[in-house]
Amino acid sequence: MPASVLERPTSGDHSEYFNNYIRLVPPGNLVDLIESQVSVMHALLEPLSEEAAGFAYAPGKWTLREVVGHLTDTERVFSYRGTAFSRGDAQPLPSFDQAAWAPFGEYNERTLGDILSEWTLTRRATIGLIRSMPTAALSRRGSAGGNDITVLACLCIIPGHVTYHLDQARTHYRSGTDQRP
Repeated sequence: MPASVLERPTSGDHSEYFNNYIRLVPPGNLVDLIESQVSVMHALLEPLSEEAAGFAYAPGKWTLREVVGHLTDTERVFSYRGTAFSRGDAQPLPSFDQAAWAPFGEYNERTLGDILSEWTLTRRATIGLIRSMPTAALSRRGSAGGNDITVLACLCIIPGHVTYHLDQARTHYRSGTDQRP
């Protein structure tokens, strides 16, 4: 069982869409990277007021609370996919419609601290999953949303997706007030 994952997926391990996230995952120990994202996320978001956490930078865009909720949902989905495929489950898994899921999380009815705590607990579970993942399982593959994907790609999408949204938060939520990241 790997204490770390040093490999990165190749283009044949996932659909082209996921290149947007996987390219953001630097070489090195995957467990170290995802552990470091916990402190990065907290440092970026904990100083924010509840008003700032409820800010959306444009009509139809998510608030920061919704972004963190979306990150939690996505992490759970890709952790499950990685787990199922690593265990040899041959059942095709459905796609994940993030836009349809987000409103049902009712994230704007909760505090940012509560949502951030839920994300952190989810991340801790992901860390445990990766640490205990059998090395042979990383190359196993399955189908999700009609696309083939390896376990390794599922696990690498998770931190790449967080990096993508943290970059978006720094870019789009910064202007106008010092309370935004």
